[in-house]
Amino acid sequence: MRLLLAIFLPWLQFFTIGRPLAGIICLLLQITVIGWIPAAIWSVYALSEYKTDRKIARAVAGR
Repeated sequence: MRLLLAIFLPWLQFFTIGRPLAGIICLLLQITVIGWIPAAIWSVYALSEYKTDRKIARAVAGR
């Protein structure tokens, strides 16, 4: 679900992962039609980093 959000509403996805400043910057980028594609790519990349960070935190906490 977050992947669809990252593609269609990239700025909103940043708010869901706790990065509001990046969300505002992404919104400004997304306002331009040309900036939509880089904003979506950035959002998907940030989502994958977020998921990796959560997996690492769970692995460390499980020790």
